[in-house]
Amino acid sequence: MDAEERQSEILNLLREHERVTVDDLSTRFGVSNQTIRADLRDLSNRGLATRTHGGAVRVDQVSNREYAERRKLKGQEKEAMGGLTASLIPDNCSVSLNIGTSTEQVAKALSHHKDLTVLSNNINIINILIGTQSKELILVGGAVRQSDGAIVGEDAVEFIERYKVDYAVIGASALDADGAVLDFDAREVSVARAILRNSRIKILVCDSSKFERSAPIRICAVQDLDYVVTDQIPPIEFIEAARAGQTEILVLDELNAS
Repeated sequence: MDAEERQSEILNLLREHERVTVDDLSTRFGVSNQTIRADLRDLSNRGLATRTHGGAVRVDQVSNREYAERRKLKGQEKEAMGGLTASLIPDNCSVSLNIGTSTEQVAKALSHHKDLTVLSNNINIINILIGTQSKELILVGGAVRQSDGAIVGEDAVEFIERYKVDYAVIGASALDADGAVLDFDAREVSVARAILRNSRIKILVCDSSKFERSAPIRICAVQDLDYVVTDQIPPIEFIEAARAGQTEILVLDELNAS
């Protein structure tokens, strides 16, 4: 069986099972793990699968909602979370924001801040802040993903590594009750990790629907963050994990009730 036939069979397996592992595929096809990794890399580069640690997942598990559609979900809550997150960030500082509909709302709320240096891998965020009182806007370099304006991959990671900012604001696709912060795309995760790694104060902004979803790739743990901004009280296990890491959780429901 040549590479084309093997990759076609891998796609059939993904349609049936949604996820495959390198070890299982190596045994199934009687080839080395290195060969399977090359197959998965090729499928990923062609947009037919998304690589994960030790395997791959089906593409529709990754892009389960179109970006424009996701903007509409919990729109009022995201706007309020954006304002709350922006209140944690002073004028005259530096901030990084990653791709996401929630981080875009943070950017809108930051449009009234003065003398910010803003670094982002999200073209939409830079466009939102053009013409505001920000001091400097820095768009991360690399290839642009046309579906959502994201710049992801190793070029983006290398670019971010040149900077150290005061505040990082990230979103995520899923949250586990045990405190894991998760996403679908390994390239997006690499960028989010770089943003967190090169910041002093780390903020996650995520609505409560993310506790109802699952994603395979870990960005970080809640204990690695300084703040979590969300719209409803998280599961108790998540709160306890945050408390163990001295991570402060800010909840819209609690603030509105007080």
